[in-house]
Amino acid sequence: MKFLKRFFASVVLIFGLLIILAYIFDVDYLFKAVRTIYLKGHTTAFLEDYKAFDNTVVKAGAEIPWAIHENYNTVEPTEKLLKTHEDYGTIAYLIIKNDSIWHESYYDGFDADSKSNSFSMAKSFISGLLGKAIEDGYIKNLDQPLSDFFPQYTEAKTTVGDLASMASGLDWDEAYYSPFSITTRAYFDTDLEKMMLNLDIVEEPGKEFKYLSGSTQLLAMVIEKASGKKIADYFSESFWKPLGAKNDAFWQLDSEKHSLVKAYCCFASNARDFARFGKLYKDFGKFNGQQLLDSAFVAKSVTPRFEGAPYGYGFWLNEFQGKKLFLMRGHLGQLVMVIPDDNVMVVRLGHQKGPNDGSDSLSPIVWILLEEAYKMLEM
Repeated sequence: MKFLKRFFASVVLIFGLLIILAYIFDVDYLFKAVRTIYLKGHTTAFLEDYKAFDNTVVKAGAEIPWAIHENYNTVEPTEKLLKTHEDYGTIAYLIIKNDSIWHESYYDGFDADSKSNSFSMAKSFISGLLGKAIEDGYIKNLDQPLSDFFPQYTEAKTTVGDLASMASGLDWDEAYYSPFSITTRAYFDTDLEKMMLNLDIVEEPGKEFKYLSGSTQLLAMVIEKASGKKIADYFSESFWKPLGAKNDAFWQLDSEKHSLVKAYCCFASNARDFARFGKLYKDFGKFNGQQLLDSAFVAKSVTPRFEGAPYGYGFWLNEFQGKKLFLMRGHLGQLVMVIPDDNVMVVRLGHQKGPNDGSDSLSPIVWILLEEAYKMLEM
């Protein structure tokens, strides 16, 4: 009995020391990470983790239903496509042709109304809000300095356009699986604005593409400060309602107390509603007869800012079968892929993104999803 008492006393002491050390070394956010992610068997954020965080509602308005193609779901998925879905945990797969849903399938208990985490697809939303804020006169143009909104960056010369095009020069470590990276801290920190404004600009901005989630977070903070509106409310009135989204969405907050959205990620919605934003950009900012976003801004967004870079302003860029391809892209293979020349969009949501080489190149799953979609369309 004495041994057990000493043992449990030692455990309590060690645990107490770990807590003290976590606060001393400013890594107490790890407690939330362990509780919400690691103890649930995950090594990184997962599709339905939004349920463990505070969220704000992005309100939908009157639904504008998607048109259903006359050949809806008449062609079966190819064997290769089905294997890819199984291997990498696809939960939703849509092919949209000529603005009509031509094929859709759902897996693992998810359906057309199921919410899941967008991850970095949300960066496209924030870039779109930048364009809207410029139209609304809250922000002058892409060249307006970050320091106009946060004077501590006066010497940095970073512009809002640099933030949107991933050329900010921000001191940021884009590491998703390390519990000690700034990206992980941002995901679990309960005062995200304070954390962000303690970061420095360490490289010359506006010179080259370097993908940093913190750039988008700073951009969202700029938009909130310039507009005087919360990001979720501004996005709802500017896009989610006029795009006719069927369902309200959730956007994760750092905490209920500070109520800053994790703007670089963490927008919970469904495949059909995510696709609406891709259609908006395919149609140069026009939706249902309304010009929701300046067409010149849209065109600029889906054009590389830097020669050879795979990125414009909030969108990934590439080619497919010699045709322009732009993408909204998220951490676990969340994809809205748009081929404007063919008026085709392919949407995929899932648990894994598949293999890649650790660079900014697209995972091979992207090409499989597109190639098999086109095979189905030709049958």
